[in-house]
Amino acid sequence: DYFVLSRKNGEIPDTAPVDFGAYPGLQVRWKPEIDAAGKNRLKRRVLWSMGYSEKLTISKRPEEIDNELYQGIWKEVNAHLNTRASNHAELVEQLGIMRFGRRPRVADTFCGGGSIPFEAARLGCDVYASDLNPIACMLTWGALNIIGADEKTRDEIAKAQREVAAAMDQEITALGIEHDAHGNRAKAYLYCLETRCPETGWRVPMAPSWVISKTHQVCAKLVPNSKKKCFEIEVVTGASETEMLEAANGTVQEGYLVYTLDGEPHRTAIKSLRGDYTRPGGSNGNRLRRWEKCDFKPRSDDIFQERLYCIQWTCSKVDPAKRRTVAWTEFRPVGEADLKREARVDEIVATSLARWQAEGLAPDMAIEPGDKTDEPIRTRGWTHWHHLFNGRQLVTLAVCKNFLRNEPLHLAMLPAILNLQSKLCSWHNDGRKGGCQNAFSNQALNTLFNYGTRGTADILPYIQKDTPHYPLETITQITAAPVSEMGHRYDIGITDPPYADAVHYHEITEFFIAWLRKDPPAPFKDWVWDSRRALAIKGDGEEFRRGMVEAYRAITEHMPDNGLQIVMFTHKDSGVWADMTHIVWAAGLQVTAAWYIATETTSELKKGGYVQGTVQLVLRKRQGFESAYQDELVQEIRDEVQSQIETLTGLNQSLKSKNRDQNLFTDADLQMAGHAAALRVLTAYARIDGVDMTREALRPRQKGKKTLVDEIIALAVQIANEFLVPEGLDPKVWEKLANAERFYLKMLGLEAEDLKKLDNYQNFAKAFKLADYDPLMHSVKPNNARLKSAVEFGRGGFSGSEFGESPTRALLFALMSLQRGQTPDEVMANLRDNVADYLKRREQLAAICQYLAQKLAHQRPEEASHARVLNGLIRNEKVAGR
Repeated sequence: DYFVLSRKNGEIPDTAPVDFGAYPGLQVRWKPEIDAAGKNRLKRRVLWSMGYSEKLTISKRPEEIDNELYQGIWKEVNAHLNTRASNHAELVEQLGIMRFGRRPRVADTFCGGGSIPFEAARLGCDVYASDLNPIACMLTWGALNIIGADEKTRDEIAKAQREVAAAMDQEITALGIEHDAHGNRAKAYLYCLETRCPETGWRVPMAPSWVISKTHQVCAKLVPNSKKKCFEIEVVTGASETEMLEAANGTVQEGYLVYTLDGEPHRTAIKSLRGDYTRPGGSNGNRLRRWEKCDFKPRSDDIFQERLYCIQWTCSKVDPAKRRTVAWTEFRPVGEADLKREARVDEIVATSLARWQAEGLAPDMAIEPGDKTDEPIRTRGWTHWHHLFNGRQLVTLAVCKNFLRNEPLHLAMLPAILNLQSKLCSWHNDGRKGGCQNAFSNQALNTLFNYGTRGTADILPYIQKDTPHYPLETITQITAAPVSEMGHRYDIGITDPPYADAVHYHEITEFFIAWLRKDPPAPFKDWVWDSRRALAIKGDGEEFRRGMVEAYRAITEHMPDNGLQIVMFTHKDSGVWADMTHIVWAAGLQVTAAWYIATETTSELKKGGYVQGTVQLVLRKRQGFESAYQDELVQEIRDEVQSQIETLTGLNQSLKSKNRDQNLFTDADLQMAGHAAALRVLTAYARIDGVDMTREALRPRQKGKKTLVDEIIALAVQIANEFLVPEGLDPKVWEKLANAERFYLKMLGLEAEDLKKLDNYQNFAKAFKLADYDPLMHSVKPNNARLKSAVEFGRGGFSGSEFGESPTRALLFALMSLQRGQTPDEVMANLRDNVADYLKRREQLAAICQYLAQKLAHQRPEEASHARVLNGLIRNEKVAGR
């Protein structure tokens, strides 16, 4: 009705449905008779048929939308708010004047990547950002001064980027380390570790996979060289399916060096190669040589060597027939000419490293041991940050920094380049995203057995990369200092603080600090170029709580009585929420509202036991001295938690009823919302049971001793859990189940959705107060955990346990009996004996059977079939007197 489908050789017949795959080069265009109103009607129909997550994938961010789109709203907005605004910045300024007497001042004292300060400035607020970490401050500075720059500055930046890229390209080309004899240029270099096997004495290359490119059917093949007792590495292009499958199993598997020589398999633990041991007192060590400051590659007697095994080249030639240059990439093995270029790189680094380090063109900073920084020390023996970069990477980055270091607008690009060029950059062998990956694919320092190095030509596009452009017109100021040294008063605080088990940014960012700390230009020159680990809010327990109290006290002191704070908080642990309650009390604040916002709806990795959202806590200064008693609070918290849970589950049901999406909020979200609701109730009171809660909050906590707040937060979780009814199970049945039954049936529902991470089981065991859930588990593998089936439970005794005496266990026993061939009469007789008050529980048993049949349909079809049979036996059973 709306479109004409065509391709180059004519229109496609008007048939339905159209097999789009059968028509390469398919083009779709509106029929000429469809006017703008008709197009909009169809767009509305399509939009409203989409799920929430799907809508997000096609929606623009607020800053991407032109102000013209909002023109139709201002008459109504101004009438409602008594303002005269024609855009958001004017509205924010006028509302700020009404409330604070000036344009609102927003502070973010944990500014991190700068998204909160940038958005606040874009919406018309004056912004004061600070962070203890100089890398966080640099990211924020870049957001405000590069993305937020005016047109003239942006043009200057773009011009300078082109000049830097051209100069860097020229210098690297002159060194003669990236081009072959035909002028082709290397796009990527693939390196692997190599070690000597203690069993055979052979040198063995190390990699989890020898597949180089699935798209181009390229793999590496190890060929024994008996004379040298080593393996040559061939690069096979156009490899067969069999060769690709063989290459997928590398020489590093599950922590072992694995290879076959003369038909005999060899297997040695990596930790044995390193010589790992535990010292008296519990600390760990190994036989790896600790690298020295002058090192940039392994020494000949080191346990782990590094080896170049493949190069990806960018090639081109003139096609006379088409009268144009044709370009392509190809993978080649390493030849003598390549090794000579590698030797040239080593020579450059050997003669230049000390000078580069003195001038700040390469790091000379030692790696300080820590939770995350121990990894490169322990697994490779690296002791300085430049050890995380090979010789070729050091050359590229030293040249790059030399052109960037004197101008802050340029130097702010360097952290992004560092993320692209280190030994932490894995090689991805699949699809469009194939090639060298970023170092920080997660928040850790992951040492690799094989890795990719970008050629300079692959770095240059990032130096010239155009960034989004949203000019800012308000006051912005950035300070690299702890919260306690705040120098400004503000009206609104918006913070996303570190959590109790937060990422160790104070350690990880030293990767970047090592490159930037020497002689930076203004305004970075005045910052302290150190991670200041001692001052960072980290860890958990008393240290975390004390640091957060000091921070939020300082924030509160700089806020007017009519100001407010928004705190973003995401955590599933009840103890952390209890800590947060104490922090709010001790800072002189109270939670006046808590909004649960879905923030992770598009990520497949965030489903299941992971939270999908963040709690936005609205805090104000506590003005009164309200008192309450614990027994009064219980019902108030129950009502508040129930209201919060019903709101979120209502949103889920609304989406489900329209056939639009999976649940917007997971069970983990509902648990966290329960925490927030309890926090809102608790912090409204200055005294509970006659105890001054501010003073109580400042008291050091005794390990293992539960406080009043711990007990109340635990109660909130328990109330929330009452609402975690698995889909497909009657809530009235759920109410009567024991905690162990709830755990089993809930996790069975998650398994039906293929959500089998062990974290899920651990979190829900804690939520249902199940101290020991191991007897219910068949597997506790981190990414493939699973409950026991009816047969796997067998006749195993659970005597005296909550689960062993339960109707659910009796049903599983009955299912096992059916599967083992017992007659229905025998099974039903045993079921009546095993379930107390059987007649009163028949409906409950049948409902659980129906649920089991539904959830097991795809995982264990045979067991599901017997569950349906058992359900029928229970429901159709003839009972005396009926």
